Amino acid sequence: MGGGRWRRVLSAVWRSIAVWAVSTVTMLVLAGVLPDFKLQSETGDSATRIGVTAGVGAAVFGLLSSLVWPLLVRALLLVPALVLGLLVFFLNGSLLLIALRINPSGQGEAAPETAVVVAAVMSAVASATGGALAVRDDDAYRRRLYRLADRRRRRAPGQAGPSTPGAVFLQLDGVGHEVLEEAVGKGLMPTVAQWLGGGGARARPTHRLTAWRTDWSSQTGASQLGILHGSNHDVPAFRWYEKDSQEVMVCNRPSSAAELQRRAIEYTGDGGLLTVDGASRGNLFSGGADQLALVLSMAARRGKENRDRAGYFTYFIDPANAVRTAMSFVAEVFREIGQSTRCRARKQRPRVKRGGLYPFIRAFATVIERDVVVAAVIGDMLAGRNSVYADLVAYDEVAHHSGPRGRDTEKVLARLDRSLALIAKVAEHAPRPYRIVLLSDHGQSPGETFLTRYGLSLGNLVRAGCGLPVPRKARRTHSGAEARAAVRAALRRPVEEGGEQHRPARRSEPIVLASGNLGLVSFPDVPHRMSREEIDRRHPALLSTLANHPGVGFVLVRSEEHGGLVLGAHGAEVPVDELDDEHPGPLADFGPGAADAVRRTHSFPHVADIMVNSWYDPEEGEVLAFEEQIGSHGGLGGAQGRPFLLSPLALSAPVEDGAELVGAEEVHHVLRRWLGECDGPQVPVTARSDERAA
Repeated sequence: MGGGRWRRVLSAVWRSIAVWAVSTVTMLVLAGVLPDFKLQSETGDSATRIGVTAGVGAAVFGLLSSLVWPLLVRALLLVPALVLGLLVFFLNGSLLLIALRINPSGQGEAAPETAVVVAAVMSAVASATGGALAVRDDDAYRRRLYRLADRRRRRAPGQAGPSTPGAVFLQLDGVGHEVLEEAVGKGLMPTVAQWLGGGGARARPTHRLTAWRTDWSSQTGASQLGILHGSNHDVPAFRWYEKDSQEVMVCNRPSSAAELQRRAIEYTGDGGLLTVDGASRGNLFSGGADQLALVLSMAARRGKENRDRAGYFTYFIDPANAVRTAMSFVAEVFREIGQSTRCRARKQRPRVKRGGLYPFIRAFATVIERDVVVAAVIGDMLAGRNSVYADLVAYDEVAHHSGPRGRDTEKVLARLDRSLALIAKVAEHAPRPYRIVLLSDHGQSPGETFLTRYGLSLGNLVRAGCGLPVPRKARRTHSGAEARAAVRAALRRPVEEGGEQHRPARRSEPIVLASGNLGLVSFPDVPHRMSREEIDRRHPALLSTLANHPGVGFVLVRSEEHGGLVLGAHGAEVPVDELDDEHPGPLADFGPGAADAVRRTHSFPHVADIMVNSWYDPEEGEVLAFEEQIGSHGGLGGAQGRPFLLSPLALSAPVEDGAELVGAEEVHHVLRRWLGECDGPQVPVTARSDERAA
């Protein structure tokens, strides 16, 4: 055994002894503080015997954690990550009760609820001690994964890892091109800065940064479906109503995600980007991968062949990791409560409500989801898989409620960069070389909500324009009064304050849905997409009310005379086929490519009767979200449509100089080309029968 290996063994032994000693002291302190936790008999014992009881109890608890915990995790692999994270405390408490019961001294005793507290504190202290002795928690965690990889390779002697590079695609959900550049410039993301050559005067870049442009529906469902499966055809928004099935499709609903994936596979005949030895982690869609963790479109499928254990097992096998994640979860909840309280105290504007379950949802996205996905990616690299696609949603979740720029989101970006650094370091020890591609699916545009600015929601504005009853509070707003005046003018008769004259049956009332700053209006009693002429006959004031509202940028409808028709303020009407960058009409403020994006969406079978895009301020980059979000995406306008692609220089450029990368489907083709350059899986691959039937 070499000297270096002896030093590592001695260092590990020393850390184990130190952790045991600290755990023993912690147990003694807790026994003195907590009335229901005892380390001595009722008649009393000597200090020496109490110390021995604590030492043996700490040792037995540590041994049980090392031996029994992995078995418990294996038994709970089908439990959702959030539930498993919360179960950590109770499982640890059970192990402590067992340790006290089999303690040779027979003196230990604790109430079940006290055992949970004692076990959590001991595990947290042990984790902190081990991390301090190992310099950094990430370093210690990475070394444990290296050891697992070495064991795996020793079990398969003579099977060398592939010599060709693999590809790891890491999606930073919602991080726009400008936000990434600003974060690098502020020093928030040193790993990304190093890749771009910002590590010093002599540092050479290893990656290139490219902006790309989303489709009209600038949201994860449309973008990720296009990136992973090569088609986002007929995905007009994040949520929309389909008249043929009479259902509302929502991209982050498991049943909807499964159906969208099935349609994309049928439309392209392509199983997906990850069909050959690929892994999909934390995504809405599988991309055709066999190895899955936290993939929404496959959430309802519980077969062992569809659910990969690496995401849970690799991380939660270590109780210290599990407790650290659980403690971080709790800390994130209190961090969000503190930040939102400070926001209210300062009367910060714009601002949205951040109470209820949101602190827990944020903690799940920024802690549990991140930890599980990062661990899964690391496991995939150490297993030598060809391609991995993972989505880290932390920034997107926080930016919706805190805004795309600010202290809250900057801290999230800094933590994400540490995860990137960990993945990059692990790649150096993987059995094959890896090319790490960083990308985003969309950006986010700031701005206050439509409701905050005008006092009524888009749904109530539509109802007012239809002459339908609206809440009294909305009726008294300036926008509500304008809508009612438009109805009076269109109907050429007064609309009584106590109740509107025009009250159609409930089924004929419009369904109004919001996707960021994109609104969709559908009339469910009409089986086809209504035309502008049909809408005017039924609701004469509706389209003019929407098009002339100051919070609306433009409206898209079908016209019997012109096909598609874009409506704007002051009577502006331009057929979709006549729109281009030189003659943008009402789309002038939305920049190049807006006409093509609108024209493409107009061709979708399930586009809404009326598509409403909010107002956009090109100078400030602000939009008005129809949802309660101060950082939004889903429509046209600003940074939401400008995500990024950060790729290694070893791969070909995404597009030629002077060209622009447009649409998620084009990004898919670029990633396919790069997989070919890695001499990896050749896609498209015909979808397997089980995927077609998903």
